[in-house]
Amino acid sequence: MTPPVSPVSDAEAQVMEVLWQSSPRSTDEIAASLQGQREWQIATIKTLLNRLLKKGAVAAEKDGRRYLYSAVLSREAWLSHQSLGLVDRLFNGRLAPLVAHFGAERGLSQADVDALKALVRTYEKAPKP
Repeated sequence: MTPPVSPVSDAEAQVMEVLWQSSPRSTDEIAASLQGQREWQIATIKTLLNRLLKKGAVAAEKDGRRYLYSAVLSREAWLSHQSLGLVDRLFNGRLAPLVAHFGAERGLSQADVDALKALVRTYEKAPKP
């Protein structure tokens, strides 16, 4: 699925992480999964779920007196949207400055360098459009 029209906030993403691990889940189950990470009240979780429903990121199905929520937006689609947005916002859509920045800030291990070289070789061998 494509990402929702409105971006998923950091708080909403934490609820999504619970649903990506296992769906469908009730509000109480989501709250229990977040215990220790976030001390949100049930009302806060319901608010986040309603926002995610409006964005089309989750679906809800009635189960007696409660609702069960499932992720509609895949983690892969969200991650792709987030990472491309980061590269666009901070590095004008260019990957080389991103890698250079992380190399300068955190350093690159030999394993990182080897993986990047292998990635470049793969792209050099790929057919050009």
